Amino acid sequence: MTTYKAPLRDMQFVMKDLLNFEKHYQSLPDCEEVNQELMDAILGEASKFSEEVVGPLNAVGDEVGCKMLENGDIKTPPGFKEAYQQYTDGGWPSLDQPAHYGGQDLPMSIGLPIREMNGTANWSWSMYPGLSHGAMETIDKHGSEEQKALFMEPLVSGRWTGTMCLTEAHCGTDLGLLKTKAEQTADGTYCITGSKVFVSSGDHDLAENIVHIVLARLPDSPPGTKGISLFVVPKFIPGDDGSSGESNNVVCGALEHKMGIRGNSTCLINFDGATGYLVGEENKGLNNMFTFMNFARLGTGLQGLAHAELGFQNSLAYARDRLQMRSLTGAKNPDGPADPIIVHPDVRRMLLTQKAFAEGSRALIYFASLQGDIMTRSDDPQARELADQVLGFLTPIIKAFLTEVGFESANLGLQCFGGHGYINEWGMEQNVRDARIGMIYEGTTGIQALDLLGRKVLGTRGESLVPITSFILDFCKRARRRKEMRPYLKTLVRLTKQWKSLTRKIGFTAMRNREAVGAASVDYIMFSGYVLLGVAWAASARAAYRTLEQGTNEEAFYLAKIQTAEFYFAKILPRTTSLLETISTGPDSLMKMDENQFIF
Repeated sequence: MTTYKAPLRDMQFVMKDLLNFEKHYQSLPDCEEVNQELMDAILGEASKFSEEVVGPLNAVGDEVGCKMLENGDIKTPPGFKEAYQQYTDGGWPSLDQPAHYGGQDLPMSIGLPIREMNGTANWSWSMYPGLSHGAMETIDKHGSEEQKALFMEPLVSGRWTGTMCLTEAHCGTDLGLLKTKAEQTADGTYCITGSKVFVSSGDHDLAENIVHIVLARLPDSPPGTKGISLFVVPKFIPGDDGSSGESNNVVCGALEHKMGIRGNSTCLINFDGATGYLVGEENKGLNNMFTFMNFARLGTGLQGLAHAELGFQNSLAYARDRLQMRSLTGAKNPDGPADPIIVHPDVRRMLLTQKAFAEGSRALIYFASLQGDIMTRSDDPQARELADQVLGFLTPIIKAFLTEVGFESANLGLQCFGGHGYINEWGMEQNVRDARIGMIYEGTTGIQALDLLGRKVLGTRGESLVPITSFILDFCKRARRRKEMRPYLKTLVRLTKQWKSLTRKIGFTAMRNREAVGAASVDYIMFSGYVLLGVAWAASARAAYRTLEQGTNEEAFYLAKIQTAEFYFAKILPRTTSLLETISTGPDSLMKMDENQFIF
């Protein structure tokens, strides 16, 4: 089984040395009391929970999985319910939720590291409380006052959990094809009928009630996505006193048999005339649901980080202990029969790739969380608008790129173990299986890539790219005073210019052939991700140089930051060169073959 130790030192580096969370909080209303001491205390307590309570259940969840009982109820793996009770008793669900709903009113960026630790320790378990955050955001932003009064406090406290019910067996990502029906009743509620598939945490025994956020179609609604409305459909109809009342004809029809995340109940949910409450305006459901979907996409990006971190920690420990062959430059363990495999260059390549992706991803997604704070809390309208633009641009990259490199890292972690990684004793094959879903749910890599290139970049004639490229060039200008930084900065300036020219080239090509966007989109989003992680590593090196210059008793830690940045720029960032080449070839080689020629 895997073991997990919360990377508190690296979290503190990102939050203090790199992004200066404390200064950030001083700039936000009602956040002035959030200081480094408070952050360290929260992280310390959360790390104990993730390491001691949630982590040991990771293998159990995979081996036992969820079970459907004869009465149709779902039983979660042993220990999951007790861990969730400890989680709610500790007040963790309410940490970054509004005080008027019973929350602690801390910024969302404080909650993110907590979700990272729980997710890395046990992704399947973390999904149960994780999805509730999206449900709360959706109801708080789009729900009526009556709906907020009914649902928010139980969700914030963790007594109830939330889900998102989007797709159906026949439609996948194309939600315009969904058939679930909603018909208004005499009392103003709606009768919901239909089935939803792939509902994560769809039914379980952890909480008193489950609040489903459901997309459905009203009678005579327009076809396609313009005719979708959004509803809250609880498993049990709430009583006037806030209790879970009578059953609401919401039934788990089946448990999905999955490749990974087996400790989470992924369900087919049947709504058989269930009572639902319309959220927002009719036929505006998909727009409102994007509040939940975007939150979930950032959470899925966090999953990529989690699997990279878990793979790195365990393969690093193994590589230090496993003796095999001798170093080509002479024995490093002369008293033993062989050297530890960490001395071999190819093992170093795999370990450093995982480290670069895990720590670079952490820097990028923590930066995104600060934009979320500004967007929701700043009293400066211009700052809120800019943060909204930046976060909107980063979201598909974080979701797609971080899950792609997280899966790559999980595979490299397994590879470090050799044959031992392929058997379940060490937990590395579970990490690979669990990681694989990240590139699929909440919109596949291809869907995120089309969103980035087609809608956000070309759809705005490149305007959405401007804040990001301007930020990079400004960073390079400010950092060039330190001569050690100049090789990094030269590369980043070149790549940023290529990013802009590449975007223009795709746009011009797409004017002649619309297939150019789809042909280039995945390579484009990966190019974007590599560049942004390059910025994260350059900024990390700059912060490390500054600390070493000032003097520290942690020289090894900061030197490792600089050396990992050097590795990233030397061995990983050059992948952008091949992506430039593949994008420049256009769509012809993809689209020339007639579909009937796909023969075997």
